[in-house]
Amino acid sequence: MDLLRVFTCGSVDDGKSTLIGRLLYDSKSVFQEHLQTIEGKDRVGDGELNLALLTDGLRAEREQGITIDVAYKYFSTPKRKFILADTPGHVQYTRNMVTGASLADCAIILIDARQGILEQTRRHSFIAHLLEIPHLIVCINKMDLVDFSEKRYQEIKDEFSNLCKSLSFSKITLIPISALKGDNIVNKSTNMPWYRDEPLLDHLESWIITPRVQSGSRFLNQYIIRPQDSQYHDFRGYAGIIRSGEFQVGDKITVYPQNLSSTISEIWYSGVKTTSTQTNDSVIFQLEDDMDISRGDIFVRSTDAVKTTSLFRAKLTHLDSAPLKLNSPYEMMIGTRLVKAMVKSVETKLDLTDLIFKPTSPNVQLNEIAEVTIKTATPILFDSFESNWATGSAILIDPQTHMTAAALMFEESLG
Repeated sequence: MDLLRVFTCGSVDDGKSTLIGRLLYDSKSVFQEHLQTIEGKDRVGDGELNLALLTDGLRAEREQGITIDVAYKYFSTPKRKFILADTPGHVQYTRNMVTGASLADCAIILIDARQGILEQTRRHSFIAHLLEIPHLIVCINKMDLVDFSEKRYQEIKDEFSNLCKSLSFSKITLIPISALKGDNIVNKSTNMPWYRDEPLLDHLESWIITPRVQSGSRFLNQYIIRPQDSQYHDFRGYAGIIRSGEFQVGDKITVYPQNLSSTISEIWYSGVKTTSTQTNDSVIFQLEDDMDISRGDIFVRSTDAVKTTSLFRAKLTHLDSAPLKLNSPYEMMIGTRLVKAMVKSVETKLDLTDLIFKPTSPNVQLNEIAEVTIKTATPILFDSFESNWATGSAILIDPQTHMTAAALMFEESLG
């Protein structure tokens, strides 16, 4: 069976944890011991189980009734395996939401039927768009608190459709649900006969996963293998992950940023020699030439067209409580390589009202999304996020506090 990575997001108290708990409970994917634990807790609503306890594991989460960290849950049905990421709704934990969304195939955005579309709904929708998540499922939750009103569902549906006109989702599905009561989660709701489409789980099971476009062959070197065993005293291997494309024994490769050339002489996969590899394989390469190769270097097939640059434009999601610093030193981690970098200018910032980037002041605060110009101390291999999400993204680290300051999605090389 294939694997679908799903994350939930939305505003605080929209019911994300309860939704995942309901999915696990109604699909019979909860261990009996865990179920007995929550059955002994206080009930919610009209005596319903507090299913949010299936994901809220931190003590602070249980005390405050909110999600703080990203909680991952694993379950499967006869049709598919799932990884569910329950991400926080509070504004100050948006950075945790970005983490949970970074590798997802599908996003579930929850909207409280009473409150409608809020600022966090807009922010999370745009972040999912920036991360090029193809499938967006919008669950209009707490329909039981608006008397399962078709009119209210249609109002939110129309407003959200207008909101997403400029966003790049290949498919948007809207479902009226009650996570607390179980309406339209695993089983069709008898309270909303006017909704004739399938429940949430059916949509998740039937969604066809389309791999993201990744141009070029890229191998990120993580470690140099030099065994101390006398049997392998001449062995020098380069261990890492193939982020895109494929490599074969005999391929001519170029190593960046040094621009060194060699040929792959051997490939080791799971301790066994092989002749070819594919995307996401963890392998060891041996090369015909001894070269000065370090952690963070990128192997590229010599036939691939490659750009290098030290000045480029990127979309930036600010993740630090301290404001973004212009013309100050940061460390940029791209793959496994650290490069000194600085933000030269802020071109535009996202206006959450109409989801358009507009010229603004250079002051970028926590959770704001901006378009910036980045300057690196040494050239980097440049892939746009659109062409290769694995190598077209990076994070900025504050060298003084060691905090992750921002997430970057590369757009355009400027020289």
